[in-house]
Amino acid sequence: MLFLPLSGMLLKAFQVGPSDFWEIATSPEAVATYKISFGLALIASLINGVFGLVIAWALIRCRFPGQRLLDTMIDLPFALPTAVAGLALTAVYSEEGWLGKPILQLFGLKVAFTSLGVAVAMVFISLPFVVRTVEPVLRSLEKEQEEASWCLGASQTQTFFRVILPQLLPAILSGVAQGYSRAVGEYGSVVMISSNVPFKDLITPTLIVQKLEEYDIPAATVIGAVMLLFSLVSLLVINRIQIWGQRYQGAEAA
Repeated sequence: MLFLPLSGMLLKAFQVGPSDFWEIATSPEAVATYKISFGLALIASLINGVFGLVIAWALIRCRFPGQRLLDTMIDLPFALPTAVAGLALTAVYSEEGWLGKPILQLFGLKVAFTSLGVAVAMVFISLPFVVRTVEPVLRSLEKEQEEASWCLGASQTQTFFRVILPQLLPAILSGVAQGYSRAVGEYGSVVMISSNVPFKDLITPTLIVQKLEEYDIPAATVIGAVMLLFSLVSLLVINRIQIWGQRYQGAEAA
């Protein structure tokens, strides 16, 4: 179920030969989609790293009206079909949308059908990874450590950056890495809010679909193999971060 399809795709991709594989994988159109997919996914994951921490902190350390509703809605991108998410984002951020129109009038920025819209979609679908990864670690932190820091004369800012943040950093990095991998491979929501124009905002998964529609199976499998190899590298990085986080937490406990 898992290895046979992936192995079949890799074998199909490598049948084109090393020179043709490299030529297809590094074609100007493919490289442009790599830059958009990987670059915007990195920006989106870094944004989520900051605001995901803020949201997790608010859910764990604060009490406010609508808290349970917010906590429930954090998981909405997991349950919502990606095409529906893309349709909703397009309606909200279009030139006549609730947010798209004031952003265009105030800042002159067009969101939908631009690379900015692609970044917004990536932020939307990958935000829960950071929040849900940070929450259990933040909940397990001992309040006594913060109180000891305050008793030693540290301010709240110093306590956060020197006591709390180092313990949360492995979880933040793990959530960012997971969100990054999810954003790179996203298709359904991005294809709805993007204009899908090459060298403008065309992402790699959409390019693969276009190659299939053109019956260019070798090109589609080669680009798909590049994405597969990237996914494997991302999983290795995530696993290393998680192992490092467990060792760090174990050392702190000792």
